[in-house]
Amino acid sequence: MIEKHFLDSNTILYGVFGDPIRHSKSPVMLNRAFAEAGINAAYAAFHIQPGQLKDAIHGVRALQFRGVNVTIPHKVEVMDYMDEIDEGARIIGAVNTIINDNGRLIGRNTDGIGYVRSLKEETGINLKGMKVLMVGAGGAARGVGYALAKEGAAHIYVANRTREKADELVKSMSSFTGTSGIGMDELGEVAGQVGLIVNNTSVGMYPNVDAVPMDTALINSPTVVSDLVYNPLITRFLRESEARGAKIHSGLGMFIYQGAYAFEYWTGKPAPVAAMRQAVLDSFNE
Repeated sequence: MIEKHFLDSNTILYGVFGDPIRHSKSPVMLNRAFAEAGINAAYAAFHIQPGQLKDAIHGVRALQFRGVNVTIPHKVEVMDYMDEIDEGARIIGAVNTIINDNGRLIGRNTDGIGYVRSLKEETGINLKGMKVLMVGAGGAARGVGYALAKEGAAHIYVANRTREKADELVKSMSSFTGTSGIGMDELGEVAGQVGLIVNNTSVGMYPNVDAVPMDTALINSPTVVSDLVYNPLITRFLRESEARGAKIHSGLGMFIYQGAYAFEYWTGKPAPVAAMRQAVLDSFNE
């Protein structure tokens, strides 16, 4: 077991801003990463309510936090308070990681790259030339869609309850790859043609563990089925898809790797990914 260090006057501070935030596993995961890497740092969760974000970002500068993760509902508004935003985050339209470079705040987005890194490592999928179906067109879908397009996905279908929202997302991605927005009633026509299906919604997340984002009877066996939800670790959607012969990928990997990229941006050191995963898994069992 790694020895816990006490905070002292050299401790570097990090955190995550969100509302709600008490459910976040980020402090467990990143404090373990800092301990594993022998870095004198501490990472805490801060409940920042709507209307408080601008002041909180002033606080990052004033208190010299080295870095902050940003989660729901602040990922878009936070862009207004950055000194610099990297290309990926600008295209996605959301920032989830802030790097404080001597008072200059740089916004990045590690969601999509974290997702793809874990998807490839855990399933061995080759996305080049592949057709993909994404269910849901919210903030998470933007990062995932952009990262899949950059990996060479040939066509991305986006299905959403509100068709307009799907059309809006595909328009923003259309310069990177082929895209189509579809209604939930059209899933049957598309599901059989794709190599990857991704649930980008929170449907099936604890405590509503019996909900599924789409009818799993539409899923064919050679498909990879991926869910961004990581609590529960295996959702009903994944369980039923696996029973139909699909290869499944849970949201835990995306969560770990978005944190791993943030750690690497902040520290310049490789993230201790195995220890980070273990810390999160242990926290589920407590």
